[in-house]
Amino acid sequence: MPLKKPTAILLLSCPDTRGIVAEVSKFVFENNGNIIHSDQHTDSQTATYFMRIEWELDGFSVPAGEIAGIFTPIARKFDMDWSLHFSDYRPKMAVLVSKTDHCLYDLLLRVKSGELYAEVPAVIGNHDDLKPVAEYFGTRFEYFPVDPSDKAANERREIELFDSLGIDIIVLARYMQILTGGFVEKYKNRVINIHHSFLPAFVGAKPYHQAYSRGVKIIGATSHYVTADLDQGPIIAQDVTQVSHRDSVEDLIRKGKNLEKNVLSRAVQLHLEHKIVVFGNKTVIFD
Repeated sequence: MPLKKPTAILLLSCPDTRGIVAEVSKFVFENNGNIIHSDQHTDSQTATYFMRIEWELDGFSVPAGEIAGIFTPIARKFDMDWSLHFSDYRPKMAVLVSKTDHCLYDLLLRVKSGELYAEVPAVIGNHDDLKPVAEYFGTRFEYFPVDPSDKAANERREIELFDSLGIDIIVLARYMQILTGGFVEKYKNRVINIHHSFLPAFVGAKPYHQAYSRGVKIIGATSHYVTADLDQGPIIAQDVTQVSHRDSVEDLIRKGKNLEKNVLSRAVQLHLEHKIVVFGNKTVIFD
C-alpha cells in the first residue's frame, strides 16, 4: 500500500567515496524535503556503495517531474547508477501462466486486497486453463499458445500487448516456458520468476518426487529476476520449510505450493516498493 502522503524514492549505487550521504541529504534538505526512510550498504569487496532514500513530496520545492533533472549533476559527480520512483504511481503488472493456479490466485487476491500496490491489466496463458481464474477477479485473459518452432512469434504478440498496456513488470506465475534472450533483455530486471527449490537443486520435471526419493529434510522456493541463463538470475527472495520421512509426495507438493506463492509475492512486493538494487548477478535488498 502506498503512503497517504506521496513520496519520492531514490535508489543508487556508485563507487564508495566520502560525501555521498552528505550530498544526497543536502539535496533533499535544501529543497525542503522531509526524509522518512534512509538505508545504505557498502560492498567491501568491490568498494561499491548502495543507498535507498525516501522523502515526502508534500512541501518539496521541486516539482516531481523536475527532480531527476536537478539531481543529475550530483549523480554525475559520484558516477551513480540511479533511478527515481514515486509512491503514488501504481505499476502495471502482467502475469504469465500455464496450468498451475496457486500463484495466480495469490497474486490477484493480494492485488485486489491492496496488499500489492499494482494493477493487473492482463493475464496471459500459453494454455487457457486459468481463464476462469482471471475472469473471477475481473481481469482480462489472453490465450497465446506457443509454437515450439517459433517462440519469437509468440513473444512479439506479447510485447505488442505489453506495449499497448504500458506494462512495467512481468511475473511468471509458474509459466512453463523458456523466454528468449531478446525478450529478457527488453525487460531486463523486470521479469520475476518463481522456482520450486533452492536453486540449482532438483531442476527439471517432478521436483517434489525427486526430493521425496532423496529423503530431504527441508524444501525451498526461490524467486529471481529472469536472465538469458536459465534459472541463474539475481535472487530476490527465498524460504524453506521442514519436512520429514512422514511426509508423502502430496504433503511436499502442498507445502511447496505454499512456499512458492509466499516467496513470489514477497519478491513482487519488494520490486513494487523499489527496495531492490541489482548488482552484477546479485541483489541488494533494503528493509
